[in-house]
Amino acid sequence: MGTDEITSRQAVEKINTSYPQVKIAGRHHGFFNAAEEQGILADIQRSKPDVLILAMGAPYSDNWLYKHKQELTGVKLVFGVGGSLDVISGKVKPAPVIWKKLNLEWAHRLLFAPVAKGQKSRWRRQSALPKFVYRTMLRK
Repeated sequence: MGTDEITSRQAVEKINTSYPQVKIAGRHHGFFNAAEEQGILADIQRSKPDVLILAMGAPYSDNWLYKHKQELTGVKLVFGVGGSLDVISGKVKPAPVIWKKLNLEWAHRLLFAPVAKGQKSRWRRQSALPKFVYRTMLRK
């Protein structure tokens, strides 16, 4: 669930073509309103997916999951994929191989990808990463 309608549809088509053994139980774009939310949750509960992928971007995916975690008890795994569906669909070009080999795909995106709808700045959001590293790894 996430991204815009066209990108969501295109990503599902590419996944179905590339991985025909994967069964996609459903999908929904990430730009829905509060009135649609209960219907979306009902669809998820009805389809009983093993994996729920959220591609609404941070912090929207995280907040949505936290808000609805009690209603997703039948889902075995839920995770946010950021802009992965944009890359899978072909909307956004993937990072060059060298950036991937150096584990710097995130840095390539930070430097070259356009700011997502609703975000003021990628840099502002990413500035939280050094604080996270300090708090989790360096501070005892």
